[in-house]
Parts: sequence; structure tokens; C-alpha cells
Amino acid sequence: MNRTGAAPRDTIRVMRSPRRHPLLVPVLLCALAVLAAQPTAATGEAEGSGGVSAEVVRLYEEASLATQQYEAGRLEAEAQRGRAQRLERLLEREREDIAVLNEDLGRIARAQYRSGGGLPHTAQLMLADSPEELMRGQRAVWQADLAVNNAIAKSRRAEARLAADEAKAASAWQALERHNGELAEIKRGIEQKLEEAQWTLQGQADASVAAGACRGAVRLDQPRTGFTQPWVAPVETYELSAGFGSGGERWANRHTGQDFAVDIGTPVRSVGEGRVVKVSCGGPFGIEVVVGHPGGYYTQYAHLSAVTVDQGERVAAGQWVGQSGTTGNSTGPHLHFEVRLTPQLGSGVDPQEWLAERGVQL
Repeated sequence: MNRTGAAPRDTIRVMRSPRRHPLLVPVLLCALAVLAAQPTAATGEAEGSGGVSAEVVRLYEEASLATQQYEAGRLEAEAQRGRAQRLERLLEREREDIAVLNEDLGRIARAQYRSGGGLPHTAQLMLADSPEELMRGQRAVWQADLAVNNAIAKSRRAEARLAADEAKAASAWQALERHNGELAEIKRGIEQKLEEAQWTLQGQADASVAAGACRGAVRLDQPRTGFTQPWVAPVETYELSAGFGSGGERWANRHTGQDFAVDIGTPVRSVGEGRVVKVSCGGPFGIEVVVGHPGGYYTQYAHLSAVTVDQGERVAAGQWVGQSGTTGNSTGPHLHFEVRLTPQLGSGVDPQEWLAERGVQL
């Protein structure tokens, strides 16, 4: 049995031989009996392999990327729809301007008719007092007609451009809406797979707690973070729930830590550098990790679904020590985080105040 309670990964190699050794069968039977009596992983996941833990982390990353792509597409579609709506308003104003110009042209034509503008050119020559008067009248009418016609032509060209732009904007918006629908479907599929993987991971954790034997550390590919500060929050994205010292029927006295509401499988980080002094499964805290830090303080990470470190291992600030879950005395997925003066329960201090003194505001 190793320090985390996981069964050692012993193997038995049988050499084939034409002559059977008389003690081989009894030895094999004894060895199999010993192996059967040892605690095993809840799902047969090999110690040190990622398994479903790695699958949950990968699906978290895929879901996050899908969400980002969907949100970017949604914002782009909103902007494109806004552009189409603005062009529609401009187009409506152009149509109104053309209607006004058409009315002006009608008034000019009616006025010209009443003033004799509708008479044949020969009759206008005969009735004019002088050729100069006739030319001035004709020039004025011609200039008015030309100005109105030019304005109408210009407005119609603008209307045509706006209509073309509006059609393009509407088409682009519709294409984005279709694309966003596809992204939403992909996002839903990833989230469904993630939920299934999360509860598979939780099932493995519950089996480990029931057996009182941890599965051992799962080794996950943690992304490079490059933390420059010596202290960090135990999870990256969270909502605070039950705080230190709060009362409740699930606690014998007062709540001894700070709870972070996070989904199953969320990577849990060591808040600072230190050494893992305890990894255990079972009891009210379910699967838990305790890290000792320089200066004599200890931090506890409880109700986990998996651990990613071994007892005695050195950890850096921000390094993953496990994945959140809902093992032990827990009503739902969350991380129970404590700061203690000793590794044992009963020496806790307020985690929020302790982290705030080290530059971490929750």
C-alpha cells in the first residue's frame, strides 16, 4: 500500500516452459488471491494516467473555446444586424426625399402650366412681349426642371447603393445567424459530453471514498501559467458560497473554511508553494489534500473528485493539486478551502482575511 492508499501497480510475468514446475500453480493462485484482496481503482484507471480526469479538463477547454467562439459570433451578428437596420433607416429617408422631390416637380409643372408653360412653343413666341422675355421664362423653367431631375437621379442612385448595401448587410447577418446556430449546437454537444464525463469522474471518486482507498495522483497536462505573485486563489473562476464561521445544520459548530462554488472537475490550485503533507479519501471531507507552506501555515482542499499530487510532493503557487467534486459531507459540487495553523482540523483561520493579507482578494 502506498502513502495515498492506492494499490501498488505490481505485475506478474509468467514464463512459458514445456516442463511445468510443480509449485507454479499454487504460487500463481496465492499471488492472484493477494492481488484480489488489495484495494483497486474505482474504474480500473491506472495510477498516473489522465483517464476521465484528463477528459474533463480537455472538455472544459473545448467548452470554453466554443463559448468564446459563440459569443464572438453573436456579437458580430449583433453588429451586422445593427448595420442592416441603420441602412434600412437611411434607405427610408432617401425614399422620403425622393417623394418630396417628386412633389416639388409636380408643383413646378402645375405652376408652369398655369403660367403658360404648357403652351406650344409657337404660341409662346406669339404671346411673348419680346424674345428676351420668352427666353428668360424658358430658361427659368428649364433650369428648374434640370435641377429637380438631377436631384431625383442623384437620390435614386443613392437609394440603389443603399439598397445594395442593405441586401449585403442582411445577407451577412443571416449567414452569421446560421453560423451561430451551428456553434450553439457544437457548444451544447460539448457541454453534454462534459456533464457526462463530470459525473463519471464523480462516480469514480465516490467509489474511492466508499472503499477508503485513493486512486492515486492523476497526471494532467497543466498549461503554463507563469504566476509572478507568490499567492493565488485556489480556483480561477468561482462564486463564493459558505464563508468561514457561518452556521448550518451540516456542521457540528461553525463552518471551518471558505467554500467556492465550482463545477465537478474544476482544477484546484495550491495557493502558494509548499509540500503536500496529506492526501486522503473518506470521512466528512471526502477526498482531500493538505499542503504545508513556509511560515507554518497549512491549506486544505476538500470534497475533491481527484488528486493530481502525491503525499510528500513539492508544489508551486498555482500548481494543480486536484479537481473539485462533491465527495464526503457535501450537498453539491464545490471546493472547501481551509487555512490552518496545524495540519489537523480545529486550528483554522479566516481564509479570506489570510489571503487578503497576502495580496489575494476573493
